[in-house]
Amino acid sequence: MENLELIRSLKIPADTKIVMLVADGIGGLPIEEGGPTELEAASTPNLDHLARKGVCGNSIPIRPGITPGSGPGHLGLFGYDPLKYQIGRGVLEAAGIGFAVGPNDVAVRCNFCTIDAQGRITDRRAGRIPTDQSAPLARRLNQVSIPGVEVFVEPVQEHRFVVVFRGEGLGGDVADTDPQKTGVPPLDPVPANEASERTAEVAIRFVEQARGLLAGEAKANCLSMRGFARRPDLPSYEQVYGLKAAAIAAYPMYKGLASLVGMEIIGKPANLSEEIDVLERAWKDYDFFFVHFKYTDSRGEDGNFEAKVKMIEQFDAVVPRIEALKPNVLIVTGDHSTPAAMASHSWHPVPTLLVGDHCRPDTCQKFGEREALLGGLGHFEALHLMPIAMAHAGRLAKFGA
Repeated sequence: MENLELIRSLKIPADTKIVMLVADGIGGLPIEEGGPTELEAASTPNLDHLARKGVCGNSIPIRPGITPGSGPGHLGLFGYDPLKYQIGRGVLEAAGIGFAVGPNDVAVRCNFCTIDAQGRITDRRAGRIPTDQSAPLARRLNQVSIPGVEVFVEPVQEHRFVVVFRGEGLGGDVADTDPQKTGVPPLDPVPANEASERTAEVAIRFVEQARGLLAGEAKANCLSMRGFARRPDLPSYEQVYGLKAAAIAAYPMYKGLASLVGMEIIGKPANLSEEIDVLERAWKDYDFFFVHFKYTDSRGEDGNFEAKVKMIEQFDAVVPRIEALKPNVLIVTGDHSTPAAMASHSWHPVPTLLVGDHCRPDTCQKFGEREALLGGLGHFEALHLMPIAMAHAGRLAKFGA
């Protein structure tokens, strides 16, 4: 029996509340031999307090040794096997800004980038161009015209925007054009199969016209395309878990993923403090809350150890406000590790803690990578976290006689 089918068969109603607090990319590595990770170097009195009250462990986002993207990482946290339910980045971004991806659509998450006179990328994110500067450029690209295909271009945030191609015969299996490094030109969109050949041809024509429309821009004079995707069919949180679920996030992609599993997107917070404001106001209205913090991940991707430490400390500072609401289960985790030492996502397990009714105590005194190795949750695949939370919340019946 598949994991979601099992949970659906065992779910029972209860007057309990679950909070999943996700620090994106929280896991890290030492930058010097024998030194602390970012999480261990940070001053985290509130998370350490939770570690002493609850139970800790390490979650494996996909499978051992597999480095996850943010989409699969979160899908695992939500209890959906990322290998079975694959969601492309483009669909996540489109859903995150409220664009309804239809059955004939292929959505693509795009980055503005900067290229030199030889066409080589000098900045993959166009200097993280501010949204008020990038949004008009994204809308300008709606001038692109491709016979037989409708083209929609919507700004997202900073250097990110979404392109949706709508038409017959468009497949979603096309390779990214971002080479993931500077000093080389963007890659060509290459189809993985015959069904996606037309999509690749459309993408080539889009890029050609878009580069003409961006010519002369100081920063965002080119683009890369990532995560070509069609919309998948996912069972909802209410169907699987019997939970009325809410998502609170500042970044669109995470709103998009939450909406695809049936969570209601609430509030329009711009930062973590405002996210907790939304949580407090909505506390009586939902059973489950997903609260997302982005900047642990982005500072890790920047390779900035000290900045990631500071973001973890900001994250720690809101914990008392959540505790004051008295959730029956509070989870603290990440969707993957993003060590500053690697300046990228990694395959390393993610420190995870759970505080709830009937927690079995372990020996962990702090929240960090080394302590989590000793925790009672052990090493477990992330897709099992929701069943563990449901059990602690009194929302799962006994299996069998």
